Amino acid sequence: MVRARRSVHEFALVDEGAHVGADTTIWQFVHVVTGAWIGDRCSIGQGCYIGKVRIGHGCRVQNNVSIYDGVTLEDDVFLGPSCVFTNVKHPRAHVSRKDAFARTLVCRGASIGANATIVCGITIGEYALIGAGAVVTHDVAPHAIVVGTPARTAGWACRCGETLGADLACTRCGDFYEVVSDALRRRAHDAHATGADTLRI
Repeated sequence: MVRARRSVHEFALVDEGAHVGADTTIWQFVHVVTGAWIGDRCSIGQGCYIGKVRIGHGCRVQNNVSIYDGVTLEDDVFLGPSCVFTNVKHPRAHVSRKDAFARTLVCRGASIGANATIVCGITIGEYALIGAGAVVTHDVAPHAIVVGTPARTAGWACRCGETLGADLACTRCGDFYEVVSDALRRRAHDAHATGADTLRI
């Protein structure tokens, strides 16, 4: 285990060979296996299982979440309580599928609501927002809000998490967006900001 400034509860188990970043907190009844990589400034809630996965910096994993091999979290991802990831598309108890894990990528700044289920083999785009209890079976566009079973797009979210109205303006942070050539482009409200982020939709 790589030594770093961190807080690991006495009832958590962090195996040798796992990396826990600086200023990361791991709560009770968590198991982090050998080969896991957890970035700086993360919080791993009670009762979580962290497999041989990469978790970026600044992520928050709430209670009772299992992150299995094949899942990658980029920076600043939020996982709500008891959300679920799968990693095999056709599981059978009597057939080993360890060589057939389907990759799932959760991109920077995305949030997944409580009790949502993420079916393996998909990408959740930057700053996407997955509603509580949703069942996600396909790729999710950056900034998209998806809800329901199966999950469907219900709107767009700002980087700060607010729902964007028809004018694609954020009432919380003042950022606004526009559609340019089938892409959602964010422009900062700060007149001195340079450039803009272009996001596929």
